[in-house]
Amino acid sequence: MTKGIRYTGEFKRNTVFQVTDWSYSIKEVSGRLGVSTKSLYDWIKQFIKPESMRLKETDQALENSRLKVELARVTEERDILKRPQRT
Repeated sequence: MTKGIRYTGEFKRNTVFQVTDWSYSIKEVSGRLGVSTKSLYDWIKQFIKPESMRLKETDQALENSRLKVELARVTEERDILKRPQRT
């Protein structure tokens, strides 16, 4: 399976702008630009939120990633301490 194309933030914003401000249909824009309708719906959902909310969600995702790494490290340390000691 191949990986999808990565679109820039500017491309996504401009695409959403065509639907929300210029009133083009999602089907028309997705067909013209070669973007799936699902991606376009996801972008619209993302960009209709205020920027402060989007930044907050990004910060939360980064914090979640950091906490997962820390949890893995602490779990590994705990497991090492639980191992029987060899003398």
